Amino acid sequence: MKTLEDLEVRGRRVLVRFDFNVPLNDKGQITNVKRLTSALPTITTILNAGGRLVIMSHLGRPKGKPLDSLSLKPVLQWLSDELNRPIAFSKNITGPKALNMSKSLKDGEILILENIRFDPREELGDTAFAKELSELGDIYVNDAFGTAHREHASTATIADYFKGCCAFGEIMSKEINNVNKVLKSRKTPKVAIVGGAKVSSKIVILKSLIYSVDEIIICGGMAFTFIKALGGEVGDSICENDKLDTALAVLESANDKGVKIHLPIDVLAANEFSAEAQTSYCDIYKIPEGWQGLDAGKKTIHNFSKVIESAKTLLWNGPLGVFELKPFSNGTRIIGEKIMKETKKGLFSLVGGGDSVSAVEQFKLSQGMSYVSTGGGAMLEFLEGKTLPGIEAVLNNN
Repeated sequence: MKTLEDLEVRGRRVLVRFDFNVPLNDKGQITNVKRLTSALPTITTILNAGGRLVIMSHLGRPKGKPLDSLSLKPVLQWLSDELNRPIAFSKNITGPKALNMSKSLKDGEILILENIRFDPREELGDTAFAKELSELGDIYVNDAFGTAHREHASTATIADYFKGCCAFGEIMSKEINNVNKVLKSRKTPKVAIVGGAKVSSKIVILKSLIYSVDEIIICGGMAFTFIKALGGEVGDSICENDKLDTALAVLESANDKGVKIHLPIDVLAANEFSAEAQTSYCDIYKIPEGWQGLDAGKKTIHNFSKVIESAKTLLWNGPLGVFELKPFSNGTRIIGEKIMKETKKGLFSLVGGGDSVSAVEQFKLSQGMSYVSTGGGAMLEFLEGKTLPGIEAVLNNN
């Protein structure tokens, strides 16, 4: 796996694909800078080595049309302030003007291209567009793990024009290495916590994890489908009735492979989906009609904590409840704090998936985890064993 350290960048234009798909408020201000701060090591490495940095990224879903509300100018401003240096900006993604700006760069200077998805050819993986982009750099670096599962022009197709001159940035390297630590680690027991609203969105990852971990905690809304499949009464809790057989098949497969499945035994139920709802703890197999489980119960939290205590390697993907509503945030917060505590004792903990990452940030637990993935869907597909185009393209051309 070739990284930046394997390339000579001094005096050369380094074309880097980042994932700067940051959230913006109504005033166009960035509300979460994690993806920007994560990119700083790659940026400073290139600049300190005398490289001439050309940045490309997407932002939102403009559907191939320029939109002022999705311009990368807020990213430009943030980076300029953070790095304390002027940064050139090209509203032309390709073409003579963009090319001239890239060729005018001096060592240690930066050019940012406008939102790559303003051109409809990006998401099509268009070869002509990829070739035009390639003319803006002498070296190609992919550091956009969040889009590594997309076969787009700037994330995959472009690597064909940089044979022997492409590599992974620090974000990509860390993501690949840390996910592999979970999949290939010999430090056992290996535990996966898998939550979320629906079984249907996690079927593939559950089936894959059965071959790579020792124990799986199933939690969140998806747990009710398993409980109902086992004969439980789940009231008005979220449940995929068409996936009951699938849930049983997952349990059977895990049993055949000797993988222990841990399910909730009690829940904090509510009479409506609201922070002002009436609440009551009850057996997860006996939730009354008109009530729905919205958080893990005290006994469940205790049991899951014991599993985490014994773990040596852990993947956390999915919250235990509706953590966004304060009355139902305890399960996710307490388990997060438990993971952080055990990490200090030597547990390797990887947090991945949008909701899990949001939860550890909300409860200020990020710094206590071994690694927090930046790549939602990409990380899930990687864990599922799928080939990610953004990774494969670099490996095939480095």
